[in-house]
Amino acid sequence: MDTNYFNKFSEGKFPGYVGIKITEVSAGKIKAEMPVKKELFAPNGFLHAGSIITLADTVAGYSCIANLPQNAESFTTVELKSNFMGAARDGILECESFAEHLGRTTHIWRVEVWHKTSHKKIAVFSCTQLILY
Repeated sequence: MDTNYFNKFSEGKFPGYVGIKITEVSAGKIKAEMPVKKELFAPNGFLHAGSIITLADTVAGYSCIANLPQNAESFTTVELKSNFMGAARDGILECESFAEHLGRTTHIWRVEVWHKTSHKKIAVFSCTQLILY
């Protein structure tokens, strides 16, 4: 599985619609970016928290897929948490996943999100995924 695989996987689905692009796939992590665009803003004029969560959750999910245990078929998210430290009104957001736990029945992924140009951290996200056999 590589960037082309996951970018094709997103086409015609919600991650593709919001503009998420996978930029790196390597052992135990995935990197991605998403443009900050007005369609993803909340009425208060800032990027909607749900769009940031969509970026982080997509990368965590793809990370899980890329690291499924042998004989596993898929996964489902059973818990997620986000902490926001900043906001963005323009540019591109980047993120990177980090494997916290890669078990046979659960995975725990942490994703950090930052603004590509300023390098300002926007959010830290974590999720637990149940592995399905």
